[in-house]
Amino acid sequence: MIRTDIAALIAAGHSDEHIARRLGCHRATVNRHRNRLARPVTADERLLAEELPARVRDFDRRRQPISPAQAAANRRALAAALRAA
Repeated sequence: MIRTDIAALIAAGHSDEHIARRLGCHRATVNRHRNRLARPVTADERLLAEELPARVRDFDRRRQPISPAQAAANRRALAAALRAA
C-alpha cells in the first residue's frame, strides 16, 4: 500500500529527504513509495487504496500473519462488497 500523505508530497515535488524529515519516517520508506507509484497498479491495490481508511493502510502484516488463501478470500470479499455498494 502507498501512504496517501507520502504520495501527496511526492506529487507536490518534494524530495525524499524532505518528505522523510517532515513526516518523521525513514528516507527508504519514502523511496519505496516513490518506486511503487512508478509501477503499474493492480485492480486489487486500486480498490484497497480508494476504500480503506488511512489507519488500515498502515497495517503491518508481520504482526498478524494470514495464509495466502485467506488473503485471496479477503480480497474477493472486499471486491464483491465494493461492487455491491
